[in-house]
Amino acid sequence: MPAARHGFCALLLAALAGCAGAPPHDDLAYAPTLPPAQAAAPPADGAIWHDGQDMQLFSDPKAHRVGDILTITLVESTQASKKSSTTTAKKDSETLGAPTLLGQAVTLNGKPLSTSLSGDRSFNGAGSSSQSNQLTGEITVTVAQRLANGNLIVRGEKWLTINQGRELVRITGIVRPQDIGPDNTVPSTRVADAHIVYTGRGALADANTQGWLGRFFNSKWWPF
Repeated sequence: MPAARHGFCALLLAALAGCAGAPPHDDLAYAPTLPPAQAAAPPADGAIWHDGQDMQLFSDPKAHRVGDILTITLVESTQASKKSSTTTAKKDSETLGAPTLLGQAVTLNGKPLSTSLSGDRSFNGAGSSSQSNQLTGEITVTVAQRLANGNLIVRGEKWLTINQGRELVRITGIVRPQDIGPDNTVPSTRVADAHIVYTGRGALADANTQGWLGRFFNSKWWPF
């Protein structure tokens, strides 16, 4: 039995180590989307207009087709705080008189068998929590799908390689065409159902990550 218990603990610690050290991986959900392939039109050259050198003077420069490029400005800023406090108190007191037998109080060593009970309970608890996050920058994505109502599903990612590691920004969501600015940009606060991921790998990311053994002792699986 002890051997089986040690084997289970070793397996659990190994699983935690694998989860803690797993680096961010490539995800097809954020892969760039290419426009659908179209058959090439036959060349039609003329005296003034030449195929491949046309200028679309009246087309909308904003993204509106599958495969078009759109820039999302990251302006995320959140702040939350919570406080709670609870205080309870309760006192009980009961007195039991001495029992009687044939009209006489029952005694022990000349003392009546009366007793009393009392209880005093109290609880005082307090807690507070606060969190703030801020993310700024820009990321260029592609249009993955155009919905029936004209909204655009966009997705993309950006890798930044720095001296001691790599930083990753991923985003996916739904954008309304009317929210896209004249410069083909849209703020992240206008992206519906947005999923934004900011993480990294390398020496700096490892230095700011708690070890797998410490994660185990701070997890709900540690009974003490």
